[in-house]
Amino acid sequence: MQQMKHDIKYIARILTLTGLIISYSHNIAAQEFELSDYKMGFKLSTKKNVDNSRTLEVLYQATNKKDRKDRIPIVEALIEFYASYQDSLVLLGGIKTNNNGIAEYIVPASKAIYVNEEGFQTFTAKFAGSEGLKRQKKSVEVKDLFLELNLAEEDSIKTVYLEAFLKDSIGEKVYVEDVDLVFSVGGMLSRMPIEDGTIEDGRYEFEMPDDIPGDLNGDFKLYAFIDDHDEYGTVLQMSESNWGVFDDIQVPEKNKLWTDAAPIWMYIVLTILLVGAWANYVYAVVKLWRIKKIGM
Repeated sequence: MQQMKHDIKYIARILTLTGLIISYSHNIAAQEFELSDYKMGFKLSTKKNVDNSRTLEVLYQATNKKDRKDRIPIVEALIEFYASYQDSLVLLGGIKTNNNGIAEYIVPASKAIYVNEEGFQTFTAKFAGSEGLKRQKKSVEVKDLFLELNLAEEDSIKTVYLEAFLKDSIGEKVYVEDVDLVFSVGGMLSRMPIEDGTIEDGRYEFEMPDDIPGDLNGDFKLYAFIDDHDEYGTVLQMSESNWGVFDDIQVPEKNKLWTDAAPIWMYIVLTILLVGAWANYVYAVVKLWRIKKIGM
C-alpha cells in the first residue's frame, strides 16, 4: 500500500513536470511567432587585434519592445562580410551566427584593403533575409591605426614607449594626435589598468611601476587599448615583459610547538590520556554501583 502511494506521487510529479515543459514550449513558440513584439537589431563593430588583423563582428538579435531584457539571438543566419573598393563591394567571406547571435570574420593583416580619399576603410555586413526575417545591412568606416609598443630600461628606470600612426600611400608613418588610451596588465580573469592618458604627436610614454605582479619568472603581458574611437574604432596592442614581481606566498607552518596549532602527536597522546582517565572514572562508578547493589 505504501509503495503504491509512492508510485502515484512519482507519476503525478512526472505529469506535472511534463505539463510545465509543454507550457514553456508553447510560450517560447508564441514568443517566436509574435515577431511584431520584437525589434530586430543588427550591429556591426570592428576591432584591430594585436597581430594587426581586424575582427569584424555582427550581433544579430531581437529585443522585446516592452521588456528590453527579453532578447532572442538570431542563430544560423549567414552573414556576408565585404570591403569597399571605390564604388563596389568585394566579398571577404561568410560566417553563420552562433548560439549568441554573433558572427565574426577576421581580416588578415596581409589582406590589402582599399583606402578612400579621406583615409577610411569601409566594411559592410549583409544578411540576405529569410522567411520571417528581413534583409539587413550595416557598414562601418575606420582609419587603419597602428600601435607600436616598446619597453626599455635605462639606469634602473623602466619606461614604456608607444607610437600611434597611420600609413600614407607610400608606407610612411603619419603620427596621430589627441587619442585617449589605457594601459593594462593581463590577469587570470581580466586586465588590470595601470595607466591612462592622451597620445600627443603620435607618442606616449610613462615609467612602469615596480610592483606589477608577474609569474614565477616575473613575466606579464602589457596591453595598450583604444576603445571605440570615432575614427579608429577599437585598437589593441600587446608586449611581453619580465619586469613583474612574483609574490612567493609563504604558507604558514602548521602543527608546530611554536604555532597556535600543536603537533598531531600531542593531540593523539592527549586523547589517549583523556580516554584513559574517563575510562577509569566510569569503571570506578560502575564498581561502586555494584557494591552498593550487593549491600542492599
